[in-house]
Parts: sequence; C-alpha cells; structure tokens
Amino acid sequence: MLREYHKWYSPSLQRDMELLAFGHAGNPVIFFPTRTARFYDFEDWKVIDALRPKIEAGTIQVYCVDSVDKDSFYNPDIPPAARIQRHLLYEQYILNEVLPLARRRNPGPQLIAAGCSLGAYHAVNLALKYPWMFAKVVGLSGRYDLTEQYEHFDDLFEGYMDENVYYNMPSRFIPNLRDEQIIAQLKKMEIILVVGQQDAFLDNNRHLSDALWLQGVWNAFHIWDGESHKPRYWRYMVQLYL
Repeated sequence: MLREYHKWYSPSLQRDMELLAFGHAGNPVIFFPTRTARFYDFEDWKVIDALRPKIEAGTIQVYCVDSVDKDSFYNPDIPPAARIQRHLLYEQYILNEVLPLARRRNPGPQLIAAGCSLGAYHAVNLALKYPWMFAKVVGLSGRYDLTEQYEHFDDLFEGYMDENVYYNMPSRFIPNLRDEQIIAQLKKMEIILVVGQQDAFLDNNRHLSDALWLQGVWNAFHIWDGESHKPRYWRYMVQLYL
C-alpha cells in the first residue's frame, strides 16, 4: 500500500500542516480526524488497515488530514466569533490546498468527504456547503450542530450565534435551505449518516436526515447497536460505507 507523508506551510492558516495519503488510485477520500485528533490517528487506530483491501485495489485513495480544533472550536482563550473564523480558515486550507493536492495526484475520479465524530461534522458540513465538489459524504458518529449541548458534550459557542456560525451548522441551515441550485446538487450526492443507538448524537443525526428528506435529498441513515462511538466500530463502518 502506497503511503505518503506531506507537510507544507499553509498560507490559509499561517502554520505548517501535515497529512498522510494512502493509495495509488481510486476515488479520493478526504478523511477528517476526530475531536482535536491528529492526521496519524486513523493509521494508529487501524482504521486505515481496515481499508487496506480497497486502497490496494485502487478503489479509493485516502487523505488523512490534520485538525485545528484546538485553535478553533476547542480554544477557550478566544471568543466564539473568533473560533468560527478560525474554522473558516481551516475550510479554505482544505478547499484551496488539500483538494488541489488530491486532484494533482489523481485528477479523474469522484471526490468523497468522510470523518468520525467531530471529523464527521467537518466532512458533512463541507460537503453540504459545496455539493458540486463532492460525489459522496460519509459521517460516522457525527454531531451536526455544535451550538447545542448533548449530554457531556458542551455548546462550543457558549450561546453565541452569528451568520457564520449558523451557516456552518448543517442541522440549522439545511431545514431552511431555499437555493434550488444547491438543493439540485445535493440530490446528486450520496449522503451516508451512521450513528449508534445509544450515541448522544442520535437525535441530531435523525434530525439532519429528516431535514434532508424534507428537501427531497436522498440519504442513508444507519443506526448501530450500542454507542458505536469508538475506533473498533469505525474499523467496521469504513469497510461498509466508504
């Protein structure tokens, strides 16, 4: 299995960023890490090993990107407005730096966004905002409204709301989406949401799935037994849904 390490100074984020790329061919998968996790964690947790047959067969090519969650959503030293601004810079890093790298290495196939836990938020939020860029999105154990509290998961904006926050919370902007061109693009995308029966985010996943259906947007919503919010579950999920 081809494995490449990439590091460069990001103009968007004004800092060095790293990623791991696995595979020689196939549909590029931008794979977002869990909450405050790193680009190497999916490899360490054997999630990449679970994908080895698909990677070696040239079905998919996986880009494990780094996070800046500690600088954005999980940075208590800056106000909420600054947290969402930092997130938007991260979005520009993905769109303007990571995606061009993937396209240079593999220009043909369809693009997939995927992630686990907070990484699922990153993947789903990005794909639903820019559906013309992605053919498929897979959210595993995701949370799609960071402004709500769920059991021991806090509201990451402490009650703050502005336009930037609103338009980066899929559970909020999808129900009120009226742009017919965006909706038409969403209808072309394969959308898969997976969550555990006992996961704190179950109702949030159901809400987003229902909101998409009300817009006429097909999506597959899978509920697993238990909480299913750990790498040992994700190793099975990626084999089924990626």
